[in-house]
Amino acid sequence: MDGLRQRFERLLERRNLATEVLGALETRTGVEKRYLAAGVMLLLGLYLLFGYGAPLLCGLIGFVYPAYASIKAIESPSKEDDTLWLTYWVVYGLFGLLESVSDLLLFWFPFYYVGKCAFLLFCMTPGPWNGAHILYHRAIRPLFLKHRAAVDSVVSDLGGRALDAAAGLTREVLRMLARSRALINPAVEASPPLPLEPTVGQTSMTQLQKDR
Repeated sequence: MDGLRQRFERLLERRNLATEVLGALETRTGVEKRYLAAGVMLLLGLYLLFGYGAPLLCGLIGFVYPAYASIKAIESPSKEDDTLWLTYWVVYGLFGLLESVSDLLLFWFPFYYVGKCAFLLFCMTPGPWNGAHILYHRAIRPLFLKHRAAVDSVVSDLGGRALDAAAGLTREVLRMLARSRALINPAVEASPPLPLEPTVGQTSMTQLQKDR
């Protein structure tokens, strides 16, 4: 318990958006940050158990702060935070994929959204106990390195087939457009030239010949 409490207090000493908000509340209320953080977590857990809109709240928790931190990482010159949040989004995407497959079963568990929220918070925890970092290096990375060549081959093959299909579809569409244009605007057949009308001089000569 002492180890967990020390770890929790070290997390509160780190500088980020959540600790800044807790620090401002501590200054205004006089209540220590650790008690404020524990109270917020308790209220959050109760709301996820009994409140309305737990899926939306979990989605906001898993997306809003990581998206904000990712934008800050993009704008910063350091590459370490870029790697940190890229790792988080890989784990987040994989978790979302697994959740979409098993959601119909997991939805009925009473503590599902509490566990999901705790998992997402664990994945974005800063420091050596970052859940996304642990899961990536212990599970995702070994699997990826083991099957990397096969995955690259499949992706390359699918990419080539997709390009061939797109080229074939484009050619077929162009042919259909050309046929439609030919049906709408058929070629105009050449008509015989119209006879030229006699000029004034020709009319006068003809009249003189008749008079003679």
